[in-house]
Amino acid sequence: MLDDFFIRALLAGIGLAVLAGPLGCLIVWRRMAYFGDTMAHAALLGVALGFLLEINLTLGVFLVATGVALSLLLLQREDALSTDALLGILSHSTLALGLVLLALMHWVRIDLMAYLFGDILSVSRADLAVVAGVLVLVLALLAWFWRSLLAATVDEDLARAEGMAPKRARVLLMLVLAMVIAIAMKIVGILLITSLLIIPAATARRFAASPEQMAVMASIAGMLGVAAGLFGSLRFDTPSGPSIVVAALLLFLASRVLGSLFGRAFSGKEGDAS
Repeated sequence: MLDDFFIRALLAGIGLAVLAGPLGCLIVWRRMAYFGDTMAHAALLGVALGFLLEINLTLGVFLVATGVALSLLLLQREDALSTDALLGILSHSTLALGLVLLALMHWVRIDLMAYLFGDILSVSRADLAVVAGVLVLVLALLAWFWRSLLAATVDEDLARAEGMAPKRARVLLMLVLAMVIAIAMKIVGILLITSLLIIPAATARRFAASPEQMAVMASIAGMLGVAAGLFGSLRFDTPSGPSIVVAALLLFLASRVLGSLFGRAFSGKEGDAS
């Protein structure tokens, strides 16, 4: 029988995967993978500021990630640098600032590897409650603003012409991403959260016939990756966070192989019919 800590880890991972599914799809559609990586790197600065100001670390990560997202929006208005260049500056500078700040706080002793790669097996009941609360809140926001988010992703000018607010949708997406990254820090770690956002969405992309279908399939792929990674970690005594990402990667590779096989079979049938 599985221990309670493993059940909590499984539930927390599944909750994160459900959130990462639709968010990852929006990131893939908008070609924002590097933005997600930047937000994740900023999380370490949030951890450092959390220790410095003696506030909740999850709150610190959320505040810093939100600040980075808003800074990007302001810098983009100047058109002095490309978005890729701005993201590179924000990503590496926040990560470096976090590491330097932690090094300067000699009175703080932390397990840096746990923050970088996660420690899902240490998820407590309180952490699980936070994940559940964020899950309900984010899914409600996505359901309410899904049409606006999707329209702004396809064509901002068209969305604006139809009376929607694409800029507001972009800000909402960034705030929700900051929230999810803040809670994901303890589960899969700062350096691996982007993988859990991108890989399941990429896995689902080939088989989905609609945006909504892709979002659901991405969540399912994420949940399968979490379950397979955790059981693999238990079986082979490997780090849980990286094991989840490796399992998600194997699912992605399997989807590419199956997609190619089914594509060839379908093409063959069409050829016979003709």
